[in-house]
Formats: sequence, C-alpha cells, structure tokens
Amino acid sequence: MVQRLKSIYLNNVIPKLNEEAKYKNVHQIPRLKKIVINCGIGEASQNAKTLEYTIRDLSIIAGQRPLVKRAKKAIASFQLRKKMPVGVSVTLRGDAMYAFLDRLINLALPRIRDFQGLNRKSFDGHGNFHLGLKEQLMFPEIDYDKIDKLRGMDICIVTTCTNDNECFQFLSALGMPFQTVSSKKL
Repeated sequence: MVQRLKSIYLNNVIPKLNEEAKYKNVHQIPRLKKIVINCGIGEASQNAKTLEYTIRDLSIIAGQRPLVKRAKKAIASFQLRKKMPVGVSVTLRGDAMYAFLDRLINLALPRIRDFQGLNRKSFDGHGNFHLGLKEQLMFPEIDYDKIDKLRGMDICIVTTCTNDNECFQFLSALGMPFQTVSSKKL
C-alpha cells in the first residue's frame, strides 16, 4: 500500500514542481531522502529509567527503535563519562518516512498551542529543513499518563534540493505549514 503523502508527491507535487522549474531531467526533481529525529537525554546519568522512557516514546512516535548515542569522551564539568548515553536518534527512510511526515504535518503540528506556522529561516542553506519540538505530547500516539517528563526533539528533513528556495517550494507543495509573511510587524 502506498502512503498517502507519497501518492500526493507522485501525483500532484512532481508535476507542479516540474511545471514551475522546468527540470531537464527527472532526477533533478526534489524528493525526500530521509528524516532524522534526535532527542537529547542529558539527565540519563542521574536517572537510568530516563533512557528507557525516551526510547519507548521515540519508538512509538517514529515506528522503529531508536539508536542510542553515547559520549565520545569524558567531560568532568557535565558529569559525563565516556560511552555514557547522551541521546537517541532515529533515521527514517522510505514508507516510514512518508508516514511520519504525514502524521507530523496533519496531526502533530496542528495540535501545538498558538501555532502560527513553521519558521522560514530554519533551512540550512543546502536544501534541508530543521525544526525543534518542545514536547512529545503533540503526537496522538503518546499517552499523557505514561510519560515521565516532557522531552523535546529535533527533526531534520533531508531533501535532494540544492538551495533553500527550492526546498521551501517543495515542502510547501507537500503541505508543510510555513509562517505567512505579513505586511504588518507586531
């Protein structure tokens, strides 16, 4: 079964982008490469259950088990020893990537209180988009009673776009809600 967002990409976004930019080759049309979700757990050194809860929450959100990231060297001022867990990360590709992005755009982002849209300045200059979320509760899969603490996460959407404007057009065509540029300054 083809993911809903992937079918939108294949049937609507590709013809629209090709019409606007007049690509000479089919492989020049922007596409998603991967989505990386990172969650830092600095307090894991004091509480061993923190790592377990974070892995559980991120695996529910992403649909696959996250990889535990460990410290490369010891830093005494942070009470950090070598090989101590400092974060968890998930890399999504293929259908899982499209399923997650669809849930992010249509379910999670609208649940943010006072959501005005995503910041247009969050592109990295190479055609990738980064956003940070303050809590995991915006995903409907997470049960409020089962979480121990609110944790944020960083989401990196990696595309084949060559610049920020092209990536903005591509993600807007996919339905990503960006902030509108208003003529009034508040």
